[in-house]
Amino acid sequence: MSLVRTVGGVRIDMDGAAPELIWYTSYGSNMHRDRLAWYLAGGTPPGAARSYPGCRDRRAPARSVPVELPGRLYFATESTVWTGGRAFYDPAAAGRTRARAHLVTAQQFSDIAAQEMYREPGADLDLTEVLRSGRDERGPGRYETLICSGVLEGVPVLTFTAPWVMHEVDWVKPSAAYVTHLAAGMLESGAWNERSIADYLTRCPGAAGRWSVDQILDLLG
Repeated sequence: MSLVRTVGGVRIDMDGAAPELIWYTSYGSNMHRDRLAWYLAGGTPPGAARSYPGCRDRRAPARSVPVELPGRLYFATESTVWTGGRAFYDPAAAGRTRARAHLVTAQQFSDIAAQEMYREPGADLDLTEVLRSGRDERGPGRYETLICSGVLEGVPVLTFTAPWVMHEVDWVKPSAAYVTHLAAGMLESGAWNERSIADYLTRCPGAAGRWSVDQILDLLG
């Protein structure tokens, strides 16, 4: 079983130098490397209505490791890709969020973030504020808030989420396809078994009371 790295509580002093590498940390469908590949290389995933332009640098992550972030995973709003609730991360909520950190270049992280923000990739993000304070709200959209959870092996751990907190929005049940992708990404990491994954997801607001452990195990089976 892979080691789960616990990340949190560390801010970064880069002495004014922009980092070359980033741990892009996904708590949603991009935990699965095959899904992430569409953001990197571009194209239209099977069965999807949306096409991704891809990154300027289309290489796969150098490494991917399972991590746990301080905060809580929840499901809200309506996904046009998956239908049902989207995964969001509230770093201020009590709890731990399972995720997968992909080692990419800062340029790749900028292009992945742009695609999640429904913007055209091609411009490098200024990471000064998120590395200084741990948070940078770059717009009102659902994935336009950058979060730095700390460092791993000297490399910043970054993700993005919504600007609101968990209790400010209605929670929405995620679809079977989306739950399957999240579970498969965690399972692929080698850090958690099927029952542990199912138990974790059924405790997340939006899925809690709407998905059972047995139902999620059936999806994985």
